[in-house]
Amino acid sequence: MKKFTEVKELIASLEADADKFYTKGNSAAGTRVRKGMQDLKNLAQAIRLEIQDAKNKE
Repeated sequence: MKKFTEVKELIASLEADADKFYTKGNSAAGTRVRKGMQDLKNLAQAIRLEIQDAKNKE
């Protein structure tokens, strides 16, 4: 459950940069959002593997 909380915190932290990119055209903010989305992808994969391992142990 800790990693799921990390996902929520990561998304919340990216919200301001996403707003800057989409409304103001700030390209540096877009770069930060892209990096955050890559981190999110990696975190989601880790959660998927953790869940699969738990299911296989049952």
